Amino acid sequence: MMAAVAPTYRLGEFHSFDGGGHPFLYLVPAGAIFEMDDAVAAVIAELSAGAATHEELLARLTARGFPATDAEELIGELCQMRVIVSQDAVREPLEAPPADFPLQSLVMNLTNQCNLSCQYCYEFGEDKVATPEGKPKFMDLETAHASVDFLLAQSPGRKAVHITFFGGETLMNFPLLKQVVTYANAQAAAQGRTIDFSLTTNATLLTPAIIEFLSENRIGVTVSMDGPAELHDKLRVFANGQGSYDIIAPRVRALIEGHRTRPITARVTLTNGVTDVVRIFRHLKQDLGFHEVGFAPVTTASNRLYAIGERGMDGVLEQFHVLADEYLEYALRGEMHGFSNVSDTIAELYQGVNKSHPCGAGLGLMGVGPSGDIAPCHRFVDSDTHSLGNIRTGVDRERQADFLTRGNINSKYDCHTCWARPLCAGGCHHEAFVRYGDTGHPNLHYCDWVRDWTHTCLHIYGAISAQNPEFLEKFAERKAL
Repeated sequence: MMAAVAPTYRLGEFHSFDGGGHPFLYLVPAGAIFEMDDAVAAVIAELSAGAATHEELLARLTARGFPATDAEELIGELCQMRVIVSQDAVREPLEAPPADFPLQSLVMNLTNQCNLSCQYCYEFGEDKVATPEGKPKFMDLETAHASVDFLLAQSPGRKAVHITFFGGETLMNFPLLKQVVTYANAQAAAQGRTIDFSLTTNATLLTPAIIEFLSENRIGVTVSMDGPAELHDKLRVFANGQGSYDIIAPRVRALIEGHRTRPITARVTLTNGVTDVVRIFRHLKQDLGFHEVGFAPVTTASNRLYAIGERGMDGVLEQFHVLADEYLEYALRGEMHGFSNVSDTIAELYQGVNKSHPCGAGLGLMGVGPSGDIAPCHRFVDSDTHSLGNIRTGVDRERQADFLTRGNINSKYDCHTCWARPLCAGGCHHEAFVRYGDTGHPNLHYCDWVRDWTHTCLHIYGAISAQNPEFLEKFAERKAL
């Protein structure tokens, strides 16, 4: 009879960080966070120089003063958590979502028209993917009703689903929006379900009546706004080149004052010359009164004049760190700061997110255009290349499967050794297509940036968990903006 071969251990896949003076590990295969005590640190120290057999590791721990039984138990626990693994262990691919994954959210592009001519617009700017020629410019009532029916039919088992109204400029088709809310509420109630609503707008068409409707129906509002006038007006202009800030600002103030049922948020697109993050945040949060402000770099080819270069992105990261430090100060006092780039990441960390895909596009979320064409998300609406079917004929499951297979983290070999992959999963599908021509290509140009920012948010998470853990309960059900 052959004797059992003793396992040889090496360190597993984790990222170490400090939070509030406490050492933590981010366990990559599980997307989990684990506070490290002296015993765990001892095991990591012993394996940092190289692999060791079970007997060797046990002997080293007992030499450090650990009782043999405690050392055995510790080794077993760390193996179970994959802090340490056998020498021949391989990366286990994430399980793919089921083919019949129920829909959670539908983005309804009520119109592909807009009263602004923002130069960086991903729908109709230099990097557009939309192919709207010959298609309706405004969604009609029949298509809208069919879209609601599609959402309810494709979301079995979900008691609550979500509709986001989008454009173009969403409010250019406000009469239809009102009809959709009435119809969707009635259809959901008949099934014993609920529908939550939100919209994105440039705020130019807000009126007291619209604000009252949005508030009465608890419709969440995100305003696309890029800061004070001289920054906002660089690219967010009307067709005649006139800036839109002076039109938007008073309407935003009225919206924030009049909409009392949901917090109002701002979404900033950072471009070359519009990267003063701290100044933009101060203006939108403190001067105008937005509840939260989130930032995203423009999605564009690298050679566009408004693209942010590597040096510019380094500057953006520096300013993100300034606001992140403030965020932590607020959190330790039990207060929300309003910088949603931190809040969204903290929520994912708290919920133990470990993504197979960068987002829910083509999975739990889909977009539908004025024609009824289905897209993986709002950024691909009206693009024939990326169409996944039509709400009248259903989802083309082969095209959906192809999109999801290419976007799955298991297919992105560049990502397999990255410790930040549970949150990133390779990055935005639309960004990948614009930069690399393939929705499944990793956003390699952002890798170092993402790792730095994720480490920063881990530090904040650790400090909060060590010094004010009750604050983290705020993130139990938060979804990214």
